Amino acid sequence: QVQLVESGGGLVQPGGSLTLSCAVSGTTFSILVMYWYRRAPGKQRELVASITSAGSTNYADSAKGRFTISRDKDKKASYLQMNSLKPEDTAVYYCAGTRLGVIPQTYWGQGTQVTVSS
Repeated sequence: QVQLVESGGGLVQPGGSLTLSCAVSGTTFSILVMYWYRRAPGKQRELVASITSAGSTNYADSAKGRFTISRDKDKKASYLQMNSLKPEDTAVYYCAGTRLGVIPQTYWGQGTQVTVSS
């Protein structure tokens, strides 16, 4: 059974930093494209960042220059380092992993709350 478990969310002041972690089990981590999404109250889910097994990354415009996605194949984990956080970054952050193939399959974590407030 594939499981993705996020951790690292919490309350942080504007301008602060947080690093989210996503631990993956039950599948071969190296074949997954990893994503971080977020859903703010009253808004649609937004793709924040992605990273391929080769390490290629993409970011939403709102995340460029402030967030960094990474992955560690030995720890079977993905990370989202978030700097210069703003109140508008407040959301539930979700980790996802997609196994590419003829029938791609995506797995989701349960989400972790990030609140940016003074």
